[in-house]
Amino acid sequence: MKKSLVKFLISVLCLAVFIQSVASCNTDKRKFLLPQAEVVIEKTDGSSVKLVAEVAVRSEERNYGFMNRTEIPEGTGMLFVFENDDFRSFWMKDCPHPLSIAYILRDGTITDLLDMKPFSTASVNSSRSVRYALEVPQGWYEKAGIKTGDKVIIPKIKPEWQKESKLNKKAK
Repeated sequence: MKKSLVKFLISVLCLAVFIQSVASCNTDKRKFLLPQAEVVIEKTDGSSVKLVAEVAVRSEERNYGFMNRTEIPEGTGMLFVFENDDFRSFWMKDCPHPLSIAYILRDGTITDLLDMKPFSTASVNSSRSVRYALEVPQGWYEKAGIKTGDKVIIPKIKPEWQKESKLNKKAK
């Protein structure tokens, strides 16, 4: 009886140490601590879908994007905000997670919905001059029933978001 109790207590202790080590392990690969905003997409059928997006306003934030992120939860994404309208091009260098991208006009209208392959250096181009791009986990747009012509309600860009980028000191 004593031996089995000792084995049980050792097992519980080992499990507790393992859980603590996993919980304290930092897997946050974000280089920047970006502000988050609720993004609403109004579909042409009158319904709408919401997601929470990190907002990349500064060029270094846009250039880094989702690099090195192995997990991007469903219902989240990254909104890339540009200063002007232009043809845009994204690639997936150093991005291990498959993504879908929406290219968006200044008025919020989605012009393109495209899938992007992890680690690909192939350019994924907008078909028109756009102001915004919204990346989400691959397949999310299809699951949510989002189509070209739907409208993204762009969140108000706060002045503090345009100041110096906040580095993630915990990033590995």
